Amino acid sequence: MEKKNNKLKLLELISLEVLLVAGLFLLSVFAFAYLAHEVVQENEKAFDDKVANYFLSFSNEHVISVMKFFTFFGTIQFLIPAYILLIIYFYARKQYRYCINIAIISISSSALMFALKDIFHRARPQLPIIKSFVTYSFPSGHALSSFIFCSIIIYFVWKSSLPKSWKWLFIILLLIFTLTIGISRIILRMHFPTDVIAGFCLGIAWVIFSFWLLRKIDYSNIFFKEKNPIINKEDAS
Repeated sequence: MEKKNNKLKLLELISLEVLLVAGLFLLSVFAFAYLAHEVVQENEKAFDDKVANYFLSFSNEHVISVMKFFTFFGTIQFLIPAYILLIIYFYARKQYRYCINIAIISISSSALMFALKDIFHRARPQLPIIKSFVTYSFPSGHALSSFIFCSIIIYFVWKSSLPKSWKWLFIILLLIFTLTIGISRIILRMHFPTDVIAGFCLGIAWVIFSFWLLRKIDYSNIFFKEKNPIINKEDAS
């Protein structure tokens, strides 16, 4: 009887939300691995050529100018000051756990991105519209970094006291924003489409993993004792 009760309690903990998040994590990891195999190891270019030609068909000076504007928000010139301001904001509010966790997520995702670029060694598309320092192409750092940043903002929006309709509006706008940054990398010929897709897949997986890990750290109370961590105890209930 006791074993049966334990099983029922375990099933109660495994909510539909947990299953969906776990499924999304596994799907993102699988998609990233599949892309890495197909486009890096097998050098498959058919999909990249088809998508790149589609965007090229309606690219003009105006579109390129708009894409240059959006692509800036995926650069370190924007993201580093943005993260610093975010950390300063929470530091001023004495929510130190937020500061540390934001730093952990941003730094770890950047380190992961550079490590994977160095592992896969995929060259960038030829004739890029924007001249910049040369790094490898797979995965897209702009797609990954912008998604991570927007995900952090989305978390704080969701935990805010805004009406639910406003929360969803901001979430949708932030997702469109990071998607546009990814598309800008294709139109500006800075990345192949599969680089961008892989960047988003990696971003989804890393956000889920990071938030899960931070929740585990909070439960164990190894490092922090204060309230209001980025994944707090209320979220676990």
